[in-house]
Amino acid sequence: MIRKTVSFKIHQRHLDKYRAQYPLLFKEALMGSHLLETGEIEEGTLLNLTDEHNKYVATGYYGRQNKGFGWVLTKNNNEKIDKIFFKKKLYTAFEKRMGLYNNPKTNAFRVFNGEGDGIGGLTIDFYNGYYLINWYSLGIYTFQDEIVQSLKEIVEFDGIYEKKRFGNAPETDDGFLAGKPAEFPIIIKENGESLAVYFNDGAMVGVFLDQREVRRNLRNQFAKGQNVLNLFSYTGAFSVFAAKGGAAKTTSVDLANRSLERTRENFLLNNINPDTQEIVVEDVFNYLQLCVKKRIKYDVVILDPPSFAKSKDYVFSAEKDYATLLGETVKITRTNGLVIASNNSSTISADKFKQLIGKAFNLAKARFEIVEFHQLPKDFKTSHSYPESNYLKVAVIKVLRKERTIS
Repeated sequence: MIRKTVSFKIHQRHLDKYRAQYPLLFKEALMGSHLLETGEIEEGTLLNLTDEHNKYVATGYYGRQNKGFGWVLTKNNNEKIDKIFFKKKLYTAFEKRMGLYNNPKTNAFRVFNGEGDGIGGLTIDFYNGYYLINWYSLGIYTFQDEIVQSLKEIVEFDGIYEKKRFGNAPETDDGFLAGKPAEFPIIIKENGESLAVYFNDGAMVGVFLDQREVRRNLRNQFAKGQNVLNLFSYTGAFSVFAAKGGAAKTTSVDLANRSLERTRENFLLNNINPDTQEIVVEDVFNYLQLCVKKRIKYDVVILDPPSFAKSKDYVFSAEKDYATLLGETVKITRTNGLVIASNNSSTISADKFKQLIGKAFNLAKARFEIVEFHQLPKDFKTSHSYPESNYLKVAVIKVLRKERTIS
């Protein structure tokens, strides 16, 4: 197809940022950005970016996400944005991850991570022979043919699937593209444990691959003999690893009804009797209040909330409410116990997250020590010029003496 190109000037005050490889195109940086808001320019249009004197800066594409208006693709004015371009980007990314394919204990990981690998708005994950492409805007989706064909030529696969993380794609659509259809669930291995994955059950597939190292450390270092609470437990992956690490008991709490059957399924896959564990379908905020009221405490608490959550009684935003939520979690954690606190909001930096932890412990009138701090694993490649790409922050926090002495 012949792809249209439109020129935009970058405001002088933002030029240094783009010359230093900043990948995200945002409203304030583009002169005439209102044209992208009116619908006059179609998503997928290539953007020729210049300074105010018409000197070339970069080439990007227009694709609306909550983050911005699109992404820079190249700083080479002579580079064509065609199948060869995408194939080269994919090949480079896959080559860097070749060692991951040789790990007999783990067969699910990320093989292409958006702007970290040079194409913002696109991720590709590998699940035990099956590839899942995530498209985060209509703009990047217009390059589907070039990208899918490139993927087919680079790797061997059982099947290729896609998820449109924009618009209103039906939740039951499994997004099958090529190869042989999978029989769901696909059973993956992660550090020797088994987890069930579904491509036909909404936007999320059953496991967050970016938490792989945190789950391993929970199993290997922190779970043995402990009473473990997993809040916002989803399909219970953390609970499985805690149980496999010798936890005395796990309690998994999530509001979604399907969390019960999915968590039971993951326990059974790992030869754990789910009846020996506790699975609670309940609003996490209500559960916390109940624990405080009944003075129920846990040795290890996993707190991995979404960036935004809404229930019948509560609206949670990580930006505004994380410190309060963590403070309530601290109250139900035993002295010398651990809170594994996670945040995946790209607008909250690692430093800001640590400040929120301090605020939370002040609210709980407790002291703390961060014994481990994790960000994204290596397969989730990030952009050095775009710190927001390293969105994951996980602190393993030891809860010290609770009440302060006031002199």
